[in-house]
Amino acid sequence: MIHTVPNESLTAQLVPHLCLLATLRNTGNVTRTAEILGVPQPTVSRRLAALGQALGAPLTVPDGRGVRLTRAAELLADAAERALPVVDAGARLAREEIEPASGHVVLGFLHLLGRSLVPGLLRAYREQAPAVRFSLVQGSLQDIVDRLASGELDLALLAPVVEDERLETVVLDRQPIHLSVPAGHRLAGRSSVRVAELADEPFVLLEHGYGLRRITDDLCAAAGFTPKVAFEGQESDTVRGLVGAGLGVALLPRFEPGSPAGVAEVPLHPPVHRTIGLGWRAGEPLSPAVQAFRDHVLGRTG
Repeated sequence: MIHTVPNESLTAQLVPHLCLLATLRNTGNVTRTAEILGVPQPTVSRRLAALGQALGAPLTVPDGRGVRLTRAAELLADAAERALPVVDAGARLAREEIEPASGHVVLGFLHLLGRSLVPGLLRAYREQAPAVRFSLVQGSLQDIVDRLASGELDLALLAPVVEDERLETVVLDRQPIHLSVPAGHRLAGRSSVRVAELADEPFVLLEHGYGLRRITDDLCAAAGFTPKVAFEGQESDTVRGLVGAGLGVALLPRFEPGSPAGVAEVPLHPPVHRTIGLGWRAGEPLSPAVQAFRDHVLGRTG
């Protein structure tokens, strides 16, 4: 018969093995979990058995050639995955308090900002802090916002800047949005174009969740129509390529240093801009390395 232990004792036994539960849920395999954690497989098995005994029920059941967590173990794994970012952040704060010049910054940003803005910021910062390590994470606007709020990211470059009570944000710049059309399109030679004139055009769009998709949908809605979707993509360079191939039109930031081959860029009337900003979690302390990089970004663009 398995005897359970008080909650406090279970917690004390669980804390050292948060990574084990979270990793096992992802792998579904004890051997693979042991490899990832760098411990012998029997050690993983013994720890699982000890935790199961403390809980009062097994943590795993066979599942094909691997294992899966029981419902009770899933609940513990959920708690482990929520706790790990907090513990990790605390460890980083403590270490970087001692060695701030060799800290770690996890920076999120949208794909489009990786062409020039992010490399420029990092190149300038590495000149003054060469030992700081960066992890770079790209994604859609919604993905980056959610990961920043959850603690997966330290800082994020956002476009457009969003209002979210979980975050503090600062606008760094305003970027003009132009109409991109194939070079031979009827609107290619215009000095400007109204969004309402695009009601019958096929659009090449970024997927839902991207900031430019939100801007496009909002502009079209304000002009009284829903854009006709010809293609959807995940990167603005792909969208431009499809426009250049004659497959539709798109609303995109102006391409620097000049329009790409096969694409004409026409200003919108009235002009449309999107904001670019930096965000971090509201009300939480920043590690010395993260704070120094944040101040560097704000200083260069302010």
